[in-house]
Amino acid sequence: MAPQDITLLCLAVFLGQSFCAQEEFPTPILSAATSPVVPWNGSVRIICQGTPEAFLYQLYLVKNSTPTVIEEKLGFQKEAEFIIKYMNTTTAGYYQCRYRKKYHWSEQSKPLELVVTGLYDKPVLSTDQSHVLKPGGSISFQCSSAHSLFNRFSLAKEGDASLPGHRHEGHRGNFSLGPVNPDFAGNYRCYGWHNSSPYVWSAPSDPLELTVSLMSLDSKKQDYMMENSIRMGVAGVVLVVLLVILAENWNSHRVPHKEDCQELAAPRWSK
Repeated sequence: MAPQDITLLCLAVFLGQSFCAQEEFPTPILSAATSPVVPWNGSVRIICQGTPEAFLYQLYLVKNSTPTVIEEKLGFQKEAEFIIKYMNTTTAGYYQCRYRKKYHWSEQSKPLELVVTGLYDKPVLSTDQSHVLKPGGSISFQCSSAHSLFNRFSLAKEGDASLPGHRHEGHRGNFSLGPVNPDFAGNYRCYGWHNSSPYVWSAPSDPLELTVSLMSLDSKKQDYMMENSIRMGVAGVVLVVLLVILAENWNSHRVPHKEDCQELAAPRWSK
């Protein structure tokens, strides 16, 4: 066999194996069944979703870029459930999982970050604006602490199942959210932490409740309906005018002139 043929054959085998690996070993998905922001000594349930043919699951805790297996689940199952009973500075961090199928391991899942709260005193969350928001507007928050010199702050809405995405660097947290929609209603809290320990946060601030004005929503809806009614009315008037013009034009061609009718009615005598 020629060298070129051998090269092509090896390439085909490699691509075929890669395709089969993608087909048979989907990347697992690691998620928290509850909020990933966990109070001190609280528990959290973690689910690693794989494939029904997987017979072994492993859960990793990554510290200083070093993964450590903290628990394994044996048995054929589509997903494995892990429970961290006591969240503290040792168990907080980011996690990954993988599963074993036949003779191979899957890829590792994307990281899941778990945060422990309550190690420091709670900060204060405040706003200078009204707690009743108007749709389309914006609101600004301030998160500060007189007891601890935090250099990072996070803002979270109660009920969110993901890690707060609103973060601020500095010794005072300033947050701005908008444009406002009905989903903005709810209770908000903020946390303080240090960049050297990103998974260890303070106790949550007291809740700050926001509501969205339904009257503004109703007025906007009424304005929208009024504009539509005006547009429909103008369109109706234009349509009536066009119909009148067409009718007059049709009658002008359909009905003969009076003089033509008289000529047709007059008898013609032949000599």
